[in-house]
Formats: sequence, structure tokens, C-alpha cells
Amino acid sequence: MATVELRFSALPEHVRTARLVAAAVARRAGVDEAVLDEVRLAVGEACSRAVGLHRNGGITAPVKVVLIEDEKQFSIEVGDEAPHASTAAGAPGAAEGDAETEEDEMGLAVISGLVDDVKVTADEDGGLIRMTWPTAPPPLPTV
Repeated sequence: MATVELRFSALPEHVRTARLVAAAVARRAGVDEAVLDEVRLAVGEACSRAVGLHRNGGITAPVKVVLIEDEKQFSIEVGDEAPHASTAAGAPGAAEGDAETEEDEMGLAVISGLVDDVKVTADEDGGLIRMTWPTAPPPLPTV
């Protein structure tokens, strides 16, 4: 199992670098070429979301991206350190029509549309989006 970890300041200009690194590592891991654009877009959306959460919350900690190459799959985890309060209807902090909440939900919807296997977790210590894609088996050696 190979792992690459990337940490960057919560600045929008660093999102492009995260997308490029993710695509390069995904290609090396054996993710299908036809899916690489989806990897780039999903990582860009997840990183932009994390950057926005950090900037809106005044959080100076870096955004964390972990790229994990397993035998049959490739996963990317994008983590933020923004506290996530319960936003269920009627819960404290849930403002109807809140622009930030709507933008956050739209970003998660875009990611869910791009990635078949996505898991989002969040609590008062931060959030994590884990996206997973299958990889092609390595070619058999020729003799």
C-alpha cells in the first residue's frame, strides 16, 4: 500500500496543485484514463470546499489530502479542521437558506455525482471526504 500525503495552506490557488498531484498519483495507481477527469474534478471540489470552510471559520491549519494506493482501489481523503455542527432541520446553527450551507451541500452533491464510492464524515473536530475508485490490475509480464 502506497500513500502520498499533501498539506496546503487554505488558499484557493493551491487547489489546482492538489488536483494535479491527485491525477498523477491516480494514473500511477492504475485508475482508468477515462476516469481521471472525474478524479480531478472531485478532488478540486473537495479541496475547494475545505478551503472555503477554513477561510470562513478563520482556521489557519492546513487542508490535508491523503492519496492511498491499495491493491485493487485508489482512495483520496480530503480533510478539514472546521467544526461541523448538526445542520438538521430545527437544530441549532441550521439557518434556512444559509448561503454557505447551500454551497456546501451543492459541493457534496457534485462530488457524489462524480464518484460512485464516497463517504463523508464530520464532527466538531473537522470533516473528511473519502473517495474511492477501482484500479486496473497490473499487466502480466511477457516472456
